[in-house]
Amino acid sequence: MTDISTANVTLSDSAAARIAKILAAEPGGTALRISVSGGGCSGFQYGFDLDQTRTDEDLVLERDGAAVLIDAVSLPYMEGSVIDFVDDIIGQSFQIKNPNATASCGCGTSFSI
Repeated sequence: MTDISTANVTLSDSAAARIAKILAAEPGGTALRISVSGGGCSGFQYGFDLDQTRTDEDLVLERDGAAVLIDAVSLPYMEGSVIDFVDDIIGQSFQIKNPNATASCGCGTSFSI
């Protein structure tokens, strides 16, 4: 597993609370997997899935009942990011505040580097 202190990806309080709430209704060992793949409006896109499979190469972020997995291929694209959950008048969504992104799309899940 990747050392969290060197990965520099963090969960906000609101993201940890929302993930913990989602995982409470799932079987034990389930985590939120966040991945990066090619595509989307801006070249790359984030994927959000519930997953019970952890590999030795996954970064595992755990906080206050929340568990997040990020695979080794996606991690370099997310270095320094903050995973947040926003609940405002427009709606609710997970947002990745990624310092590596040079542009993003209004959809909130697509970015370019």
